[in-house]
Amino acid sequence: MKLFRFGPDGHEQPGVLLANGQHIDVTHFGEDFDESFFASNGLQRLTHWLEAHAPTCPAIPADARFGPCIKRPSKIVCVGLNYAKHAAETGAASPAEPIMFFKATTAICGPNDNLIIPKRSEKTDWEVELAVIIGKRATYVELDDAMDYVAGYAVHNDYSERAWQLERGGQWMKGKSADTYAPIGPYLVTTDDVPNPNSLHLWLNVNGERLQDSNTDDMIFNVPTLVSYISQFMTLLPGDVISTGTPAGVGLGLKPPRYLKPGDVVELGIEGLGEQRQVAVNLNQD
Repeated sequence: MKLFRFGPDGHEQPGVLLANGQHIDVTHFGEDFDESFFASNGLQRLTHWLEAHAPTCPAIPADARFGPCIKRPSKIVCVGLNYAKHAAETGAASPAEPIMFFKATTAICGPNDNLIIPKRSEKTDWEVELAVIIGKRATYVELDDAMDYVAGYAVHNDYSERAWQLERGGQWMKGKSADTYAPIGPYLVTTDDVPNPNSLHLWLNVNGERLQDSNTDDMIFNVPTLVSYISQFMTLLPGDVISTGTPAGVGLGLKPPRYLKPGDVVELGIEGLGEQRQVAVNLNQD
């Protein structure tokens, strides 16, 4: 099943992409895709509800805006240097354990919303990533049980301001959390439609040039390892996001490095999960 949210920013409604390719409005189900939904077995309840009500659900307008595919989660946990080739391009050794940092949930936006380059930004960079959406409360999860805690997957562009991340005290979070730095979606694709999240093609273009082109099989720590590992240090709540790292091809790793400027167009996608498109604009630019 593919879930999405549509409508004006801050007023999104829930939707479902049917197997026949139709996007339908499921507002009358009565719930948004948030922590409460996932914690109360919402995916199964929605599946049963659709069996009776899908034929009468309205189609969404063709020009509808896609919002983030989940309503604001309690946290976004990101994993750094989790692709072997990306670690190599940055000159870093492959980590012995996952490197973790938080990204502010206020950074979340729709998959095709503008990227707003923040004030005083010098080095806004791109990062296509596989996002894992947690389906139930996870604490001290054993590796063999980890996939039971996953609701699904989404595309995430983990935008990064490299000067703030690396040159201002070494605190990654402040280089990751500007508004619009976390477009997520268009879809949350449930686990039954993603047989192997550890073998998915993912890619990113800037102004039509392919700069990231890889597969999740290059991850140093795979999805179940990350879910289990992170749950040893914090409780993951239903709807929380784990962003699993980015492959080689970021602006920081190019020679010379290259960063985004107003007017640049960033397009990205992951096999089976959909695609995103953002246009870079200056803060307060229409």
